[in-house]
Amino acid sequence: MTKKILVTGGAGFLGSHLCRRLVDEGHDVLCVDNFFTGAKANIQPLLQRPNFELMRHDVTFPLYVEVDEIYNLACPASPVHYQHDPVQTTKTSVHGAINMLGLAKRVKARILQASTSEVYGDPEVHPQPESYWGKVNPVGIRSCYDEGKRCAETLFFDYWRQHHLQIKVMRIFNTYGPNMHPHDGRVVSNFIVQALQGQPITIYGDGSQTRSFCYVDDLIDGMVRLMGTPPEFTGPVNVGNPIEFTMLELAQLVLKLTKSTSVLKFEPLPSDDPRQRRPDIALARASLGWEPAVPLERGLERTIAYFRQRIAA
Repeated sequence: MTKKILVTGGAGFLGSHLCRRLVDEGHDVLCVDNFFTGAKANIQPLLQRPNFELMRHDVTFPLYVEVDEIYNLACPASPVHYQHDPVQTTKTSVHGAINMLGLAKRVKARILQASTSEVYGDPEVHPQPESYWGKVNPVGIRSCYDEGKRCAETLFFDYWRQHHLQIKVMRIFNTYGPNMHPHDGRVVSNFIVQALQGQPITIYGDGSQTRSFCYVDDLIDGMVRLMGTPPEFTGPVNVGNPIEFTMLELAQLVLKLTKSTSVLKFEPLPSDDPRQRRPDIALARASLGWEPAVPLERGLERTIAYFRQRIAA
């Protein structure tokens, strides 16, 4: 059945991939973005598609449209961008959630919140299950994002309890792939761009901190599956790759795949940077029938090819 679907943050990294998936499935897609971190180039191939529409709009202001489903992805997701204007970051998460939930309530739409593994902070439980409440600094430089997303989850569940809204909450772990911003400060894009340009690879701390990297196509598949679950399943549900890598291992793999001669440069660890991050995806396996299929090396090859083309242009 063809649906009218709103994607906020639709010109961003994840949003552009989601829009393409939904357009390819034949749905009428309304992409909303204020282009703070999103880029028209990300959704350029969709602009000629008859079932795709683009609207410049900031979700901190109300939006009045008629839709069946809402994917709320609007918010800067990289530390460089969300720390640039931390007050606006919090407003995007909190006011944006209020406005999109209000819209969903008015038009009786199902709504999915793109939450984050950052709600777990610097975790004392490893790997992180959805039942873990996290260890988050409420007054640190990352708090605008971490606490903004935590508050958005609160709002979603209060609308579910108070107004019986059909909600879905997805906690996204580190994701990478084409359409990433070259200067978003995230580790995969940093390492690849530095390697391709022959610059030193910047590693913070001693490189022993770990992350788990999910290729974007896998992540979007999990997101669409979550939206399609029965109304009684709300989440939150972790979606990410449970295979863990140290920053040193990632840097060495990027150097190998790019055939770069870049050297490693070690810098002090930023404030509140988590030491380890890995999702427990037992719930995603059981409830969504989902687990990642693209191994890190294959996903990095595709991402490196994208950045080669982007840098050359």
